[in-house]
Amino acid sequence: MQSINLWSGVPPYAAAGLEDDSPTLTPYLVEGADSCVIVCPGGGYCHLADHEGGPVAEWLNQAGISAFVLKYRINPHRQPAALSDARRAVQYVRANSDKYGILPNKIAMLGFSAGGHLTASAGTMWVEGDPENVDPLERVSSRPDRIVLCYPVITMEEYGHQGSKDALLGDKPDEELVRQYSTERQVTSKTPPAFIWHTHEDAAVPLQNSLEMSLSLTKAGVPHELHVFEAGRHGLGLAEEMEETTGRWKGLCISWLKQQGW
Repeated sequence: MQSINLWSGVPPYAAAGLEDDSPTLTPYLVEGADSCVIVCPGGGYCHLADHEGGPVAEWLNQAGISAFVLKYRINPHRQPAALSDARRAVQYVRANSDKYGILPNKIAMLGFSAGGHLTASAGTMWVEGDPENVDPLERVSSRPDRIVLCYPVITMEEYGHQGSKDALLGDKPDEELVRQYSTERQVTSKTPPAFIWHTHEDAAVPLQNSLEMSLSLTKAGVPHELHVFEAGRHGLGLAEEMEETTGRWKGLCISWLKQQGW
């Protein structure tokens, strides 16, 4: 699959010496599909996990859903580089929806772990399009229409994942920045409907992350599903070794997406 550069020049918020480190989208298209999911692999904002990228897009293809895998910027890039990449990914697909045969209101985002944090950030800190902008991508909204959060990092406060926090925000971020990137605090009634799953046994990113997000969505009146599985380490991805237990998340997720019109 040929990747697409999201910016033609130097992307915004580039770290010094990494100006040519351009975020990309890799398309996995299904002929006749009118909806898509943008996939954000995890990796603690320090690397991008291969098993949470291409294989996930192929699984979505098997369900008749087109997909794009986002290569977003990671440490030593800091916030808001990754968020700008996620916003740009949604804007790219929406602005080019005719080209890909995708409806502009059927663009979902799915992320694992830190990619789940990025997905939650995109779903709570999206920007409206500016119709007067010279860049056609900036003319459309960056709001994903649905979000799927897989054992996500949600908060940068208590129960958060220290490695993701350090990589994204730096060693000593100020309190306001920590609150800003605690996505459970950014939920509003306009946050897109969500599907969330986590495991009780997750020792890296505590279950409380998903519980806090569910509580915030509930308070805001945002429809969502939350599935908590007893067994399973962090980073399961498609959980193919646990098909009869935690691996059931895949079928539940596809059922939810289909109910949403995907």
